[in-house]
Amino acid sequence: MPRLLNVYALPGLIDPGELVGGTAVVIDVLRASTTIVHALCAGAREVIPCEEVDEAWALAAALPTNDVLLGGERKGIPIEGFDLGNSPEEYTPERVNGRTIVFTTTNGTRAIKCASEARRVLIGGFVNVSAILQELIHTEQIHLVCAATAGQIGRDDVLLAGMLVDRIMHESGMIGRQNAQAIVAREEWLAAFAVPTAIGGERLEPHQLADQLCKSPGGRNLTAIGHRADIDAAAWIDRFDCVPVFDPEKNRICLA
Repeated sequence: MPRLLNVYALPGLIDPGELVGGTAVVIDVLRASTTIVHALCAGAREVIPCEEVDEAWALAAALPTNDVLLGGERKGIPIEGFDLGNSPEEYTPERVNGRTIVFTTTNGTRAIKCASEARRVLIGGFVNVSAILQELIHTEQIHLVCAATAGQIGRDDVLLAGMLVDRIMHESGMIGRQNAQAIVAREEWLAAFAVPTAIGGERLEPHQLADQLCKSPGGRNLTAIGHRADIDAAAWIDRFDCVPVFDPEKNRICLA
């Protein structure tokens, strides 16, 4: 049974030292966490998260050319000179198998770095939500860190956080303590879909979830720049049974 379950709708709401000793799940549904799951499940050796584009160039230059790919975006747009953008479906086995991905995004990779003081840092999306849930059921201190969108609370991230809070409560029976943001996130999730779908009694269809994700700031941005397909990819619940784990000391994300 979790003794503590916190949700942070923005990384900036995390107080220094607050994550120490706990397990953090970084959530950037649209799109960094979804893309990282895709990349690693497609056979990428590891993902190296970077906050800045120049940092990504420098790290990639220090690695063997045949082993590394640069991936990421700024304001949703692929970065000039990079091999890949931030669309999950770009990260196919043919493209990334056995490769190291040096990765930088507007929001997601910054959120990963914000969570680095936690004892364990997981990367979660709807595409691996059940695998993440199983990691959390018997965890005493849980922190769900939403990446947000350019400083705005992202409905896409909050919905996933709310789903996890609701599922953890059902699976474990109770939670010792949760913050106000955890309560609000769960309410957002339960309000978004009719019962019994919201509580897991009936299958949530991808198009139903995608419709909700489209209403988020990130969803509107992606639709405006022609990346509606990325929302559909992010709404494919439990497409993968894997858990990416970030190692702050090595600055690497690999599968558990």
